[in-house]
Amino acid sequence: MDLYSASRRLGAPFHPGDALPIGARGFIGDGQTGALVRIDGVIDWLCFPRFDSPSVFGAILDEGAGAMGITPVAPFTARQRYDPETNVLETLFEVPRHGVVQLTDSMPWTGDPRLAIAEVHRRIQCVEGEVELKLFFNPRFDYGRDEPTFEKSAHGVLAKGTSGERFAAVASGAQWTRGAQGMESTVRMRAGEIRWMIASWNAERAEHVDAYRPYEHLRQTRVKWREWVAGLDYEGPWRHHVVRSALVLKLLQYAPTGAMVAAPTTSLPEWRGGVRNWDYRYAWIRDSAMAIRSATLLGAVPEARDFFHFVRDALTRRSELQIMYDLDGNDVPTEQELTHLAGFAGSKPVRIGNGARDQIQHDVPGELLEAAYVYEHSGGSLTLRGWRALRAVVESVSQRWHEPDHGIWEPRDGVRHNVHSKLMSWCALRRGADVAELFGDDGAPWRAIADQVHADVCERGVVDGRFVAAYDHTHVDSALLLLGLRHFVSPTDPRFIATRRRIVDELGDGPYLHRYRTSDGVGGAEGAFVLCGFWLAEVLAMAGELDEAQRVFMAHAEASNHVGLLAEEIDPSSGELLGNFPQAFSHLGLINAAARIHIALRSGDPKTRSATALM
Repeated sequence: MDLYSASRRLGAPFHPGDALPIGARGFIGDGQTGALVRIDGVIDWLCFPRFDSPSVFGAILDEGAGAMGITPVAPFTARQRYDPETNVLETLFEVPRHGVVQLTDSMPWTGDPRLAIAEVHRRIQCVEGEVELKLFFNPRFDYGRDEPTFEKSAHGVLAKGTSGERFAAVASGAQWTRGAQGMESTVRMRAGEIRWMIASWNAERAEHVDAYRPYEHLRQTRVKWREWVAGLDYEGPWRHHVVRSALVLKLLQYAPTGAMVAAPTTSLPEWRGGVRNWDYRYAWIRDSAMAIRSATLLGAVPEARDFFHFVRDALTRRSELQIMYDLDGNDVPTEQELTHLAGFAGSKPVRIGNGARDQIQHDVPGELLEAAYVYEHSGGSLTLRGWRALRAVVESVSQRWHEPDHGIWEPRDGVRHNVHSKLMSWCALRRGADVAELFGDDGAPWRAIADQVHADVCERGVVDGRFVAAYDHTHVDSALLLLGLRHFVSPTDPRFIATRRRIVDELGDGPYLHRYRTSDGVGGAEGAFVLCGFWLAEVLAMAGELDEAQRVFMAHAEASNHVGLLAEEIDPSSGELLGNFPQAFSHLGLINAAARIHIALRSGDPKTRSATALM
């Protein structure tokens, strides 16, 4: 596999973020937060203690916003991979004429959020020769606005913020001194030698390395991740890609409440130098429901259960379904700009919070009820309390489906009658009726309204024999592919085929698809949307065009970075990953497309019939 090279000398002050693309990173986590680890051994994004907390390492957005690194002093090349079927990341440094060092990064994980310890463990092993390494620990609290004071002790250093933050770092054999990159040390390692660097949040003091039990935690973390993967149900031809995507989705679920973040980052640009930079560290009900649906199809039923408990509890606080929540099920913070940060590759503004929280998006209940239906038919069981909350959501859809909304892509130029939103209102009513009957309720009234929605779309959402993005408009957008995926019409329906072809003609760029080409009130360029490409692969498979479906699928699966991670978008001309990273949308799209194509390839196999019904 082609891997990034880090050939510059890193002994001098390093300027993070401007030399490496977004995709030059792996991702580790503990079910409460996650860190991005660059291929040169620098962690340049981490929020503690949870995904939506202020960053402590934010150098991916500005070199002054903090980082932690372990890098060879001499020029080197680097390779990165995951320990198979785990979220334990391995980076191999090859230092010509000196030796080879392997760095193993993890956040201790047991699968039980009550046992989370909020630490980053970095194992350093010299495999060959003799190598000098530079270690640095340079946290900056509150998105880089708070430079800590450092207290040295016999075992390490403790960073203390002005608001009471405490973050300790220890490393075997390190002699810490203050330098350009915070607290620094160099260590020389010989073949066979192993050292550890531990970063511990909310610590009272820096302890001896052995006090953190690093060997025990690494062993347990590997075992627990492999046990979790063993419970997945997919044996198709793209198992490596599917398992990696499932592992990403698991990392993105905030274990204490069951919420799932759209991505662990904020403001990574959808185009270098552009303004489409958003905070995705919250739980969009649509994105989460899609991801849970995909995970459930793989057998991850407990994750679905936790998500539905999160939705139930959020609806208990406020009966009306919101499009997004924070990780506790409360309101997402008001959007604001962090003007002191330069942004990734100069892409400003850097934003926290999300202004789309107040939009009207009528497609959201449909994805939620689709996920509930799949959950109920895949070994899960909604509680009566949970169903009562969902029933109120469906009833709201029955009364509001005819109203305009902002739609799935969250434009900032007003509302319209989006065809995709009408489609998903139809789905909410039909799936709501299906689930209602499991609880002894009468779903017939909702089915009748669903028929009204269907007729309305076919009358007002079709122009010149093809579906359009919105009533009284003539353009298409890629969300119309869901008309086939959600069985609103057959994938071989002439209107849908005409729509699919127009989407490819107008929005296609090689094997990739853009979401739309129209103005949305935001402005600026963006890349092709990875999820839309996977949707295209799915509908091609459903239409029997399997060769083309596999071609499109593989183009997107292989667009992942060197360790199998996908961002939200991709630059079709360069293949550079764009947008927040890694992105739940993209990985759930991969899982669904792989399953759909596998089903089509084995259409005569009785074992695939039940899966086909749920897809």
